[in-house]
Amino acid sequence: MERIKKKVALHNLGCKVNAYETEAMEQILKNAGYEIVDFEPGADIYIINTCTVTNIADRKSRQMLHKAKKMNPDAIVVAAGCYAETGEDRINKDDTIDIIVGNNKKRDILSILEEYYGKNDAKSIREKVDARIDINHTSEYEEMTLEQMHEHTRAYIKVQDGCNQFCSYCIIPYARGRVRSRKINDIKKEVTAIADKGFKEVVITGIHVSSYGVDFGEDRERLIDVIETAASVDGIERVRLSSLEPRIITKEFMDRLSHIKEICPHFHLSLQSGCDTVLKRMNRKYTTAEYLEGCRCIRNIFPNAAITTDIIVGFPGETETEFNTTLSFAREVGFAEIHVFKYSKRQGTVAAAMENQVDDLLKAERSRKLIELEYELRKDYRNRFLGENKEVLFEQSEIIDGTQYYTGFTKEYVKIAAASEENLTNRIIDIKVKEIYNHEILLAEM
Repeated sequence: MERIKKKVALHNLGCKVNAYETEAMEQILKNAGYEIVDFEPGADIYIINTCTVTNIADRKSRQMLHKAKKMNPDAIVVAAGCYAETGEDRINKDDTIDIIVGNNKKRDILSILEEYYGKNDAKSIREKVDARIDINHTSEYEEMTLEQMHEHTRAYIKVQDGCNQFCSYCIIPYARGRVRSRKINDIKKEVTAIADKGFKEVVITGIHVSSYGVDFGEDRERLIDVIETAASVDGIERVRLSSLEPRIITKEFMDRLSHIKEICPHFHLSLQSGCDTVLKRMNRKYTTAEYLEGCRCIRNIFPNAAITTDIIVGFPGETETEFNTTLSFAREVGFAEIHVFKYSKRQGTVAAAMENQVDDLLKAERSRKLIELEYELRKDYRNRFLGENKEVLFEQSEIIDGTQYYTGFTKEYVKIAAASEENLTNRIIDIKVKEIYNHEILLAEM
């Protein structure tokens, strides 16, 4: 097969970690002379970085793989990532897939393609290449670095992979393996390179970022050390955290965080249920009392911090009383935002085999009620900022009611719009908030 100037299209499904790895593979290929093209007909190679968090995610992954082959039957189709790890039987039998790339092998995408070319140069019938390791028995962190970001103001920095939690509804520990942490010097190098390119904000992310460093042993770096390191880099003015485990919020953690002026007071603490009996069935390793104490710790240091969360409704066995307990707890916490999910059975998990699965219509009704509460809480939180001066990192221009605005986010990740004919992109400006537009965006004056 001719390998010069091959056209490669990449498509990402799933989380920010997947997005980071997709961009890293794209840069590896681009640096090697491949031409990066849109995910449309005409590419020679299609790489789909798949997701497996739910059965629906599996189906979407299959659909995208099949779509790629339909766009060009002669193209090489690569199934990478989490579905490639958990959908083994289907993937092995799927004739649309030419190459399987597991997690911890994405950095080897060039050599994997070369292996495929070597096997199939002179063959009319292609031989599939399977590049997977036993992800559940590796302790190696897959080092990948981004030289450029698709976003222009905010850079995501992956610092760990894997998860040791084994929540009863979640397949991710089987797709991503155990916790593996990135060396802190490698993190600092990437943050420094990102700052040199003009990025002002970095987002610390991972599969279970709160577990950073547990694989290093006692008296070694932890997540707070990563945060302090990122904040110390010249040019970085904001450090934001991705989803956190509630138990990481301790007095010691918050005390050290309080001395980092670059930290964004936006804490996404994954809750999943506001009822202790449901949390126990989920195998979540905290109680609502512990969660609430964590919220108090945050607000002792950052009184107006945005505390956001995820909540699953309709988990197996969830009664009306348990659901109402979750509603009451969400109101007590006073979340700035709630991501509401209807429980989706994921084959291969403990929860999928549980009795008393909740009816879909009842899930939908509970979802509607929680979304109504979320809307109320979100509005209440944003009302706090009316008349206040807020520091905004502007990202892009938008037309609102026929007028050009620039939009960006506060440190609390509240969206702000300011009318301006001047380009405000990637500038941090202190402006006064004057009103709420369309229940979501805060309008401000320069």
